[in-house]
Amino acid sequence: VQLQASGGGLVQVGGSLRLSCTASGLSFDDYAIGWFRQAPGMEREGVAYISIRDGSTYWLEFVKGRFTLSRDSAKNTVYLQMNSLKPEDPAVYSCAAVRSDRGIPWFDYEEYRYWGQGTLVTVSS
Repeated sequence: VQLQASGGGLVQVGGSLRLSCTASGLSFDDYAIGWFRQAPGMEREGVAYISIRDGSTYWLEFVKGRFTLSRDSAKNTVYLQMNSLKPEDPAVYSCAAVRSDRGIPWFDYEEYRYWGQGTLVTVSS
């Protein structure tokens, strides 16, 4: 199983980025994808979660209304659209996969089995 995260970069405050997470080697529809981020000196935190099968989502309160999730099962890819980026958003963003029938707290990163490498998001003021 492999997860590939991409799309990070440098953007100004108020700008947008779209992150992608592409999975291979698993039955994509049976999984949920979580996005997590970790800034220097901070703990990893859950940003967003989407169930591939039914599209249900969960969000970190701070990003609600600014970030959106979408999925493309034909491409085994989940997209995290990040708009109105704030100075508090820079971090390494990673995606992870967990079977959607696990019934875990979506933000509990220790429950996710498969991880992609991180992609760096930088926001300049």
